[in-house]
Amino acid sequence: MVDGQRFVDLHRPRRIWAVAAIHAEVDRLGALHDDLGQRFRPGDRLVYLGNLIGRGVAVAATIEELLLFRRALLAVSGVLASDIVYLRGGQEEMWHKLLQLQLAPNPREIMAWMLSQGIGSTLEAYGTTAEKAIAAARDGVRTITRFNNALREAIRFAPGHEALFSGLRRAAYTGEPEAALDVSGGATDGTGGVLLVSGGLDAGRAFEAQGDAFWWGAESFTRINRRYGGFARVVRGYDPTHGGLTIADYTTTLDAGCGFGGPLVCGCLSFAGDLLQIIER
Repeated sequence: MVDGQRFVDLHRPRRIWAVAAIHAEVDRLGALHDDLGQRFRPGDRLVYLGNLIGRGVAVAATIEELLLFRRALLAVSGVLASDIVYLRGGQEEMWHKLLQLQLAPNPREIMAWMLSQGIGSTLEAYGTTAEKAIAAARDGVRTITRFNNALREAIRFAPGHEALFSGLRRAAYTGEPEAALDVSGGATDGTGGVLLVSGGLDAGRAFEAQGDAFWWGAESFTRINRRYGGFARVVRGYDPTHGGLTIADYTTTLDAGCGFGGPLVCGCLSFAGDLLQIIER
């Protein structure tokens, strides 16, 4: 069976609204929510494709906007908590690793790389700075542990933030899990569902063996030239090359560069991943 703690079965949705990488662009997210709130109906699913935070300066405000919109949707009769899904992207994975940095053999190098990837704005959202993070990484295990304990306390102090981070999933899908586990390229049972990921996929690995390919496997994603298992389409929300909205034979990239000067994209998808509508804000 597919691990339900890491992956989400969307079952038979009416439609799927998939939000691309946000990168803490809260104004764009708020505008998109205003539009999406008029379109979302009971039976639909809403999947945020990771990279909710990082790069942009409004990290805390972005989390607050996500939580506020979730509450608004749940106030609609027929909308369930399970209809709203948040995936882990590269930014969230880095944040998770940062909170365990005392276990790393090379904390200074890892911290420097994370900062180069835009994690500094998330540090500031929870009351610290890049300079303090660098100093802690340089000082050793005890200082890093104290530094991370302070970050965890700041997250706990922000209502809903800890629950959102702990509830992040690796991927969401429609169709049968057995089809998802088959990487032969055939249609297997013919379900033809859609697999939604944050940043990538290695078509040579089984579904549950993807590991960090879901957020760092961008290059292998571009080489997908046949069905991955039983899925008709794989959809991702972040492209590190910023190539824009792209629809290929078996894949779709929804990223239009939010956080890098481009708009925020939300795609409305069918059960099989066909693109029905696009919202850009």
